[in-house]
Amino acid sequence: MTDLVMGLDTFGDVPVDDAGVPLSHAQAIRQVVDEAVLADELGVDVIALGEHHRPEYSISTPETVLAGIATRTQRIKLASGVTVLSSDDPVRVFQRFATVDALSDGRAQVILGRGSFTESFPLFGYDLSDYDVLFEEKLDLFAALLDEKPVTWNGTTRAPLDDADVFPKTENGLDTWVGVGGSPQSVVRTARYGLPLMLAIIGGPAGRFGPYIDLYRRAAEQLGTTPHPVGMHSPGFVADTDEEAKELFYPAYKVQRDRIGALRGWPPLQRAEFDAEVTGGSMYVGAPETVARRIADAVKTLGVGRFDMIYTAGAQPVSARTRAVELFGAKVMPMVREMVAE
Repeated sequence: MTDLVMGLDTFGDVPVDDAGVPLSHAQAIRQVVDEAVLADELGVDVIALGEHHRPEYSISTPETVLAGIATRTQRIKLASGVTVLSSDDPVRVFQRFATVDALSDGRAQVILGRGSFTESFPLFGYDLSDYDVLFEEKLDLFAALLDEKPVTWNGTTRAPLDDADVFPKTENGLDTWVGVGGSPQSVVRTARYGLPLMLAIIGGPAGRFGPYIDLYRRAAEQLGTTPHPVGMHSPGFVADTDEEAKELFYPAYKVQRDRIGALRGWPPLQRAEFDAEVTGGSMYVGAPETVARRIADAVKTLGVGRFDMIYTAGAQPVSARTRAVELFGAKVMPMVREMVAE
């Protein structure tokens, strides 16, 4: 699988400088742009920016940051990871990404999803009791917009459209995926619209997601749509040695994980649990050869056509993040492709 697509994901986690002082949100955004430029220079295929509305993250509008990256890069694909469509307007999402597509000469990619947090719902005036219908209806409208022809649409979550034309038009269509965290209904829905599937695999052995990929392909066949190569994204971190990678990654990751766990009723993360994920779960942390071998194993096990690594987790040092991007592009990617091709 020499054409394996490999990318980097971030939510714009606010990092710290060498003295351990957190950067401002503005500095954190500029740091992400610099990391994307480095990734482009190293041949990384995709940079994907997630959307959050929380103090520990700097990116709330991925497409705005992607537009800035577009002006400083040449070839890297510019993706969201994900755009929380449920609390946004499909027409505006299409327009914004069509604009990024123009600025980048066709490199924009939108990955639509529900998001892993729900703070955007009250922030933008949406009721969480409408969680399912919001995504269902808005994805339906967005899929209609992809034809780039006048749209007539009616639903319960926004005003109807009557032969409405949306601008700007793209030159070659808008590359659109759906991000799914493990719901069979979401997998089937993605197949129904004939869109590529991106699986968020953030815990446990990657192989347990094999049935979801099989379901996607079966559903596409039964519905008469196109089954695209499936992508996966998982957390990871690369340093010069295995031990250095774990010691750089774990402290900030534990703070982030425990913060999320407190909201969801999870117990605090234990080091043994982290080590188990690094050894045999869906966390790709270590030296380049270690990370490459584990990514290659996951790719071959699932038969996916794309792997994105979430390379930031909490308040990590800027220098360590930059080194992780460098090692991923210069060492991990070539080794993975060689291992997968064997």
